[in-house]
Amino acid sequence: MVDWGSFATQAPALAAAGRRLLYGGGEGLAFLATVRNGETPRIHPVNVGIVGDGLYAFLLDSAKRRDLESDGRFALHAHQDPQAPSEFMLRGRARAIEPGATRDDVAAEWYFSVDDGYRLFEFSIETALLGERDGPDAWPPRYSRFRGGDR
Repeated sequence: MVDWGSFATQAPALAAAGRRLLYGGGEGLAFLATVRNGETPRIHPVNVGIVGDGLYAFLLDSAKRRDLESDGRFALHAHQDPQAPSEFMLRGRARAIEPGATRDDVAAEWYFSVDDGYRLFEFSIETALLGERDGPDAWPPRYSRFRGGDR
């Protein structure tokens, strides 16, 4: 697995398209799928952000946060624009970032004010998939894939 910076170095066009799709609405928006203890997956809307070499999310105490704390596996899917419905999806593992310099740096660039009730998670990327479509009638998508190495 790799961090966002390594992903962007190894697959620059794919990472640039992913960034564009994640930030399509101005701030980073995505759907986060999590799992825990063999239960069925859960899907959650989240704010995400690319800060430095990392892809992050601040999460309040919730099912999604507890899922990541207990298991860490995730899938993340950018929101889609109905007029140009390209898709961007990531899979990998999330890890909690403890209070300190990294958390402070990410919080300084975040969309909203975060307090101690928010826990920061960094998403390491195992696989990325981009399905590009120029318009709603363009089919099939043009697919690009990335598989991260060991980190």
